[in-house]
Amino acid sequence: MSTQTYTSGHLLRWLWGGYLKKHMGLLFISVIFMAVEGATLGALARLMEPMFDQVFVAGQRNMLLVVGLVLVGIFVLRAISGVVQKVLLTRIAQRSAADMRIDLLDRMMAQDGAFHQAHPPGFLIQRVQSDVNAVGDVWRAIITGAGRDFIGLLVLLGVAISIDPIWALLACIGIPVMVLPAAVAQRFVRRRAREARDLGATLSTRLDEVFHGIVPIKLNALETYQARQYREITDQFIRTEVRTAFGGAAIPGMIDIISGIGFMAVILYGGSEIISGDKTIGQFMTFFTAMGFTFNPLRRLGAISGLWQTAAAALERIKELLDAPLRLSSPADPKPAPSGTPDVVLENVHLSYGDAPVLHGLTLTAKAGETTALVGASGAGKSTIFNLLTRLIDPASGTVRLGGVATTEMALPELRKLFSVVTQEALLFDESLRENIVLGRSDVTDAQLKAALDAAHVTDFLDKLPNGLDTRVGPRGSALSGGQRQRVVIARALLRDTPILLLDEATSALDAQSEQVVQDALDRLAAGRTTIVIAHRLSTIRGADKIVVMDRGQVVDEGTHEDLLSRGGIYANLYRLQFEDGKTVTDTAALRARDRSARRYTERKPNILQRFTERLFG
Repeated sequence: MSTQTYTSGHLLRWLWGGYLKKHMGLLFISVIFMAVEGATLGALARLMEPMFDQVFVAGQRNMLLVVGLVLVGIFVLRAISGVVQKVLLTRIAQRSAADMRIDLLDRMMAQDGAFHQAHPPGFLIQRVQSDVNAVGDVWRAIITGAGRDFIGLLVLLGVAISIDPIWALLACIGIPVMVLPAAVAQRFVRRRAREARDLGATLSTRLDEVFHGIVPIKLNALETYQARQYREITDQFIRTEVRTAFGGAAIPGMIDIISGIGFMAVILYGGSEIISGDKTIGQFMTFFTAMGFTFNPLRRLGAISGLWQTAAAALERIKELLDAPLRLSSPADPKPAPSGTPDVVLENVHLSYGDAPVLHGLTLTAKAGETTALVGASGAGKSTIFNLLTRLIDPASGTVRLGGVATTEMALPELRKLFSVVTQEALLFDESLRENIVLGRSDVTDAQLKAALDAAHVTDFLDKLPNGLDTRVGPRGSALSGGQRQRVVIARALLRDTPILLLDEATSALDAQSEQVVQDALDRLAAGRTTIVIAHRLSTIRGADKIVVMDRGQVVDEGTHEDLLSRGGIYANLYRLQFEDGKTVTDTAALRARDRSARRYTERKPNILQRFTERLFG
């Protein structure tokens, strides 16, 4: 992923305007309490002079209680201000981080399929979780530094200057020396932090692939291989993190060195003035305490510089995602969606995925209220048609119309309300069975829900679940069987009650018994709707009103089951391959024998038939 480099000022203005400005009131209160906490350091330093000169040296006993009470008061004020500002900052940090995560999620869900192909789930999870956390931690450190440490530093320097300006100048003598090394360290940290962000995303992607593919990994004995791959990436990540830590620690380290040089200069110069009687011990202790108290705020402010570079690397990635253009969006002046049950028309549609052409002038019509089946080899473009209809992608040229209205002329939410989709994946969420069916809707009555459960045959297994509809289905529905998951998705589609139904291999992964039950539920679901079916099992589509045969992104034949058989084309040959004496050929050896027979047969047929059968069974 190419990275645009943003300046620190640009990133800070964006962070402030987008996420922090709305919390300005709480921020202002936090900064006040941080300023109070920082100022207490100056008060403690200033207390050293009367404590040493009037109590310890002059022996004024009446000042003991005064100094003690003032000391306690300073620490109480410091404690209260510290608690208040930390609570307020935590609230602001968590709220603004949550806003950023929600914005990222909204933006990424609005992106098209090409975006998600280029950005794997692990990469996006890293951006939403780890990068946002890094930004939240750092901006809180920056505000704390600006409010508490910076103000405290100013107060302490003011105390030191009030004692002796020359001593204060000597204490800061080494600061000009560290300007150039600090700038170099900042650039180094930002580069290393950017590398660490990318490696972290790679690790997340690898974990996502391993956990989702754990069964194939076990079956192919890939545990050692996957562990080695993960270890290699982890080693790179560790090396990058160590380098980042080195760069981040270099700036506070340089501050330590210049502070030591400054203290030495003050001791050499100021010590002689104390010995000669020009300065008192109390003045020296006040100065030394003030400069000593500057040590930690100065180190924290120096560390913030390195932390900011780490956050800037994360912010760059986040802002790139938020600024990524949306290729699919609703038109400025959308037309209303068609009413009733619409027909579906694709006219001379061309589409490519990158440099690979998928559809070549495809034209087809699915009549309103009828069932149209799509048949063809893998890669023929069947699933691409579904993506075009629902505007997951747009064609390079040509038009897709629903009830006479082009899909690009409708608002995206209204367009997608026209469709119910049932696929072989049967995606479920790790929530209750009820939530997986109603999907957050609050207008579903008990009667409507029961009707959908009955029609989809969900009630056949509902009593077997420990908590009925309130049973959690597990990640991706893992607590249910394949047939049960399909029935849940069908119940969901029944509740949506949309005019167009898309079925993509909805029964291909089921056993014979489950397929029969699910097919019955699908038949009920398809009644009265414009239905488009993708299926390799011809037994499930023989009753379709029209069967469209596709090959290499084109329609090569269409008609009813009987028409296609009578013409003796591709569909008839495919039917003979799948059936023998009226029975489906499921034995692998038998399929291979029929495949060899088909290849001999197609040598006498047109080239398009030969290409079709070779791609389907080769």
